Amino acid sequence: MTSLWLDGAAPVTDNPLPDRTSDVLVVGAGLTGLTTALLLARAGQDVAVVEARTVGAVTTGNTTGKVSLLQGTHLSRILRHQTAEVGRAYVEANREGMEWLLRFCDDHGVPLQRRRAVTYAAADSQRSRVQEEHRAAASLGLEVRWLDRLDVPFPHVGATVLEDQAQIDAMDVLTALVAEVRRHGGTITQGTRVRSVSKSGEPVVTLEDGRELRAGHVVVATGASILDRGLHFARVEPQRSYALALTWDGALDGMYLSAGSDSRSVRDAPGGHLVVGGSGHVVGRTRSEAAHVEELRQWTAQWFPDAVETHRWSAQDYSSFDGVPFVGRLPGGDGRIHVATGYEKWGMANAVAAARTISADLLGDVPSWAAVLAGRGVRPSGAAEVARANLGVGTAAVTRAAQAALERLPGVGASPTAYDCGVIGVCTHLGGLLRWNDAEETWDCPLHGSRFAPDGEVLEGPATRPLRKRGAGS
Repeated sequence: MTSLWLDGAAPVTDNPLPDRTSDVLVVGAGLTGLTTALLLARAGQDVAVVEARTVGAVTTGNTTGKVSLLQGTHLSRILRHQTAEVGRAYVEANREGMEWLLRFCDDHGVPLQRRRAVTYAAADSQRSRVQEEHRAAASLGLEVRWLDRLDVPFPHVGATVLEDQAQIDAMDVLTALVAEVRRHGGTITQGTRVRSVSKSGEPVVTLEDGRELRAGHVVVATGASILDRGLHFARVEPQRSYALALTWDGALDGMYLSAGSDSRSVRDAPGGHLVVGGSGHVVGRTRSEAAHVEELRQWTAQWFPDAVETHRWSAQDYSSFDGVPFVGRLPGGDGRIHVATGYEKWGMANAVAAARTISADLLGDVPSWAAVLAGRGVRPSGAAEVARANLGVGTAAVTRAAQAALERLPGVGASPTAYDCGVIGVCTHLGGLLRWNDAEETWDCPLHGSRFAPDGEVLEGPATRPLRKRGAGS
């Protein structure tokens, strides 16, 4: 399952790990990490980036690449859980992130296409949600307009529309960011997984192989935070969603997203491609991931019968209790460890806004919207969302006694009972019982979203250690 964007991306060469104390060590080479690195390197900071896999391997390289201030029904969700002041600050953060990103694309020859963003109701039951989003967007200063009819083949009964948004190939952006980070003296090293960061004083970063790196500050830009001290794993919910790319001889003038819980995202892409996404679920909490992919295929075949599939992939995103990302200093780090998570599938603008927030905290001149977002409280509806998410986590927990009784998990095969690769099926983060992902042939944790290859190697956190081998001891 390789995305359209990753399939065509040029490999990135590695710099050696720094042999000195860096001003800032950035963990994660997605859009958040590389943008943060560039902003700091431009300001004269000595910056090193380490990435456990490859540049863009996780969320950024698997996005649908929509850059928009109209974000499905996200703004109305924020206003249900937060004040209008927080809602306005969120829009301003995303506006600044979007403007910076599109300006960067223009300055560095990164292709982009201007499109209108459309949140539509696929059925009468969704119309009220779209109308609520329309009102929320207008109240927050966006010049949305209502349309009853759209020039698209799939069903709809009304839509809110925001003109002059954009779509990109995120790997094109990362390639340009890598070049700029290095031009300003920064380094980027892939295949380097961080295990831990010390809790006090100058941060000491311990790598998977036991080596240590030192830095004045550490930025954790890893999707889900790999450090537990902020309890961010308990404050965000991991979501898996799917996408298809297809050859198609049509064209769309917008980026479309339906309002239902089983959403459909539709955009075109250069080279005669159609990109269709959706059919999401909480990580590790579905009977069959392959069935979600098949649902997406059936919908696409029904409404775009001439399109021919070329790629299929999935992405992982994290939703916060109120729809606003967590960005800032991590508790217990003496103000030297910074984190960003919880973009809820809208990372193109939010990632840049997070990078702006973190870099400004280090350099000075924190924007006013960042202070509002960081100082927001938890209202009763937000507390209820946290409780709901953690209720689902509790049902998937495994006791220590159950761990000892687990049999070996299977390896790659047609079903999870076909082969045996000798690993223990318990997440190395907090002991969740892993589930077999039959679409991607991975082990997925239903607690906090860690994912592992069939042989037990970590694919994405918050886990940082591979699965234990049967008979290897604790």
